Amino acid sequence: MILIEGKQTNLESLQIEGYDSESIIKKMIAYKTKYEYPSLKYLRFELFTRSNILEASKKLNESGAEFETFEHSMCNKKYWDRLNNGGFLLKKDVSPASAILDIIINGEYYAFECSTAMAIVLYISVIMTIGRASFNKYFEGILLMDGHFDEDLELYSKKGDDFLPGDILYFKNPDFDPEQPQWRGENVIYFGNDKFFGHGIGIQSSAEIISFLNETRAKDGSESAFLTRSITRPDFISLYDLKNL
Repeated sequence: MILIEGKQTNLESLQIEGYDSESIIKKMIAYKTKYEYPSLKYLRFELFTRSNILEASKKLNESGAEFETFEHSMCNKKYWDRLNNGGFLLKKDVSPASAILDIIINGEYYAFECSTAMAIVLYISVIMTIGRASFNKYFEGILLMDGHFDEDLELYSKKGDDFLPGDILYFKNPDFDPEQPQWRGENVIYFGNDKFFGHGIGIQSSAEIISFLNETRAKDGSESAFLTRSITRPDFISLYDLKNL
């Protein structure tokens, strides 16, 4: 259910065009969850950003960047300092936007795990949405490490079933092999139509991701991996306000 200025609306009245936007709107209208916006411009901004998240996922998937544990992570030393914990810290006097975009331009220099990949996807999409100049202004001192995000990129998480394209979801592998803890689960970007992007797995269906994770179970493991009800999203309204500051 979509509410704009407190009033329920439908696809026809919104006059939204574009495949990604229409598919997202249809899901929002069908869910019982209330999606509330001060005005139509905020909804349009969210749709634009969600479409950019999907595009950023495709770019990272095609970049050549590899999946690797923190212990064996790699980065381009021109832009990043690799920390002892496997994280990447933005070098001083380096353009934040250029450093982030280098990951999809020179992916062969990079290797990281799936939670870092989610941060990278969101940063790429923010650059696409608000532009390089604004990104450089607000996203200084970026640390790419696990689920760490810059304070200017506000996120919120919840439990639910109202999955929307552009959401970060999570497949849990409860019986993972202790010798392969990196496969205790997989963070993914939801594309809709049972398609998900997971770094190291690619763009796959839920059945394919579950099958992959099940192959990494402990020898005596029997419980199947599964898609959880965990949903993480950017705070699109605060991101819109950031763009217009």
